[in-house]
Amino acid sequence: MTKRSAQKDGQVAVNGHKVSQNGTQSDGNGKLQDKDDRKVGLGKKVTLLRGISIIIGTIIGAGIFISPKGILKHSGSIGMSLIVWIACGVLSLFGALSYAELGTCIKKSGGHYTYILEAFGPQMAFIRLWADLIAIRPAGMAVISLAFGQYILEPLFMPCNIPPLAVKLATAIGITSVMYLNSVSVTWTARIQIVLTCSKLLAIAMIIVPGMYQLFKGETKNFENAFELNNVKLSGMPLAFYSGMYAYAGWFYLNFVAEEVDNPERTVPLAICISMAIVTSCYVLTNVAYYTVMSAEELLASEAVAVTFAEKLMGNFSIAVPVFVALSCFGSMNGCLFALSRMFYVASREGQLPEVLSMIHIRRHTPLAAVLILYPMTMLQLFVGDIYSLLNFMSFLRWLFIGVVVLGLIYLRYTKPDLPRPFKVPLFIPVVFCLTCFLMVFLSLYSDPVNTGIGFAISLTGIPAYYIFIYCNRRPKWLQRALDSFNRTLQIILMVVPADQ
Repeated sequence: MTKRSAQKDGQVAVNGHKVSQNGTQSDGNGKLQDKDDRKVGLGKKVTLLRGISIIIGTIIGAGIFISPKGILKHSGSIGMSLIVWIACGVLSLFGALSYAELGTCIKKSGGHYTYILEAFGPQMAFIRLWADLIAIRPAGMAVISLAFGQYILEPLFMPCNIPPLAVKLATAIGITSVMYLNSVSVTWTARIQIVLTCSKLLAIAMIIVPGMYQLFKGETKNFENAFELNNVKLSGMPLAFYSGMYAYAGWFYLNFVAEEVDNPERTVPLAICISMAIVTSCYVLTNVAYYTVMSAEELLASEAVAVTFAEKLMGNFSIAVPVFVALSCFGSMNGCLFALSRMFYVASREGQLPEVLSMIHIRRHTPLAAVLILYPMTMLQLFVGDIYSLLNFMSFLRWLFIGVVVLGLIYLRYTKPDLPRPFKVPLFIPVVFCLTCFLMVFLSLYSDPVNTGIGFAISLTGIPAYYIFIYCNRRPKWLQRALDSFNRTLQIILMVVPADQ
């Protein structure tokens, strides 16, 4: 047989299989495989260490380095602020343990979306997905990316102000690089996430170790009368807890990639418990370290607390702090995108987003379309949107839907008592956490009814969207043809195919 006759339509025969020139082949049943005989799909590449790095890497962003003063401002004293940090860590652990139970009994990726879908049905799940897609996630990604752009440029422009356009261009480069990394390789995304998590833990250690040294030397004057009640206002405590819970947010991201976790019955609960212990310890000890060199008044007046701390103890070495903050932000961007792309992947698989979003790249085995979906919307909001106003509108929705998810756990205990639960928490844990979430939603309504109402109204636009795009099966033929053409075109351009089940 000549080479010409062996090749047809860009395919050659190898051991009875057809192999395309891009390196994929089909088995006897027509299923696509790559040149290493692996089926096209998402593998179980998230080990315990990688799971820990995803959780820690997304929880610890720029806040603990720049502005950990919301709790101190509302709690009124140093001692009370430390108690709130610890209490918020415990409450967040309650939420994380509730999610660990959900992640081991519902072994699907997608996080909040999947659990609401299982407990309360497709309409409520779509409303959550809609709010995430049109507003919450692009705005959240843009904000953490802007922090990256600001602090990666700061050492180059010190002591001058950085031009806003330069910050946005650096931000755009950061977003593009994260998107590219997540598009190219799941393995390398996870490896780099480990490195970035280690770098932010190193940065925190550079604050904690000198701070503890100062404490053991006897620098305790700022801790005298730490629990003085003169400035403590009970009306401010809910806001202090709100700030603290926001600082710990991110413990749920491992559940977004549950299908890719190796041995999830063991890995998910263990990764969550280890991560929350590390983060709570880091947050509390970092604040103790700050107070060894700064009074409460100095901390509240500082625009970048870690920089002020470093200038007092490390001199010129303080120039390294913005670099570590930028790396911390990059780690949060990477971890968030890795997790969120799986939510869009699962939503597409459930028929609530275009089919192409649930397809996998034929060689790289990444959900390429699901990764890229946030890119244009994030860029749009970065350059033309009012990001911070949008976040104000939407911040309460996070706790509303997390509370609904944990309520769903309690609901499933009674509606599906026979559902296998390899990891089961005592009932009081989800009850306490659920009440905490709904208390924070009520607090948002009380303290900022206008912005909260606007955010609620934006999310309710998901109801007509659900009936137009999902519930109504009788689409006009021209619209159905357009959607089919859109899916086919993107599938060809992105080189993606449906995952093998």
